[in-house]
Amino acid sequence: MANKNNRVKSTNDIELKDRLVAINRVTKVTKGGRTFTFAAIVVVGNEDGIVGWGLGKANEVTAAIAKGVEAAKKNLIRVPVHKGTIPHEQEAKFGGSRVILKPASHGTGVKAGGAMRAVLESVGITDVLAKSKGSSNPHNLVKATIEALGEMRSPLQVAQNRGISLEKVYNG
Repeated sequence: MANKNNRVKSTNDIELKDRLVAINRVTKVTKGGRTFTFAAIVVVGNEDGIVGWGLGKANEVTAAIAKGVEAAKKNLIRVPVHKGTIPHEQEAKFGGSRVILKPASHGTGVKAGGAMRAVLESVGITDVLAKSKGSSNPHNLVKATIEALGEMRSPLQVAQNRGISLEKVYNG
C-alpha cells in the first residue's frame, strides 16, 4: 500500500491536468430495453510529482469523465521525481496486474504501455523503463502503477530514515 505520508492534502493551489485512460460502456438489459451507462477511468497530475486516479460512472461520457476527475482530485499522492526519472526500481501488484518500473538515463523517453504511460506522464516522469505483466486491464494497471509510485522513496527520505548523510545513501 502507498505510504500515508505521501498523501497530498489540499488541491486548491495545484494546477492539475486530467488524462482519460479508458471508457467502458456498460449495458443493462431491463424489460423496457437496454440501458447504457459509461465508466471512465481518469488520471490527474500536475506533471511535477503529484498524481491521482478516479473512476466516474454516469449515463453520458462527459458526465462520467467529470465525475472521474473529481474522484481523482480526492486521492492524490506525491511521488519523488529525480531528474525526470524515478529514484529506484519498483514493483507492484494490483489484482492480476504486475508492473515493474526502472529508472532510465536522460533521453530514453517513457517506455510504457497505454494505461501506465498516462500515469507516468501525469506525474512528470520523462525517462523510465516500464513493463506490465499479467492482466492488461486498464483499471488494475493504473492502480498497480500508482501503488508502485506511492512506494517510491527519495534519497533524502532514505537518509532521514536511516539517520545517515545523503552522500552515504549514494555511495552505499
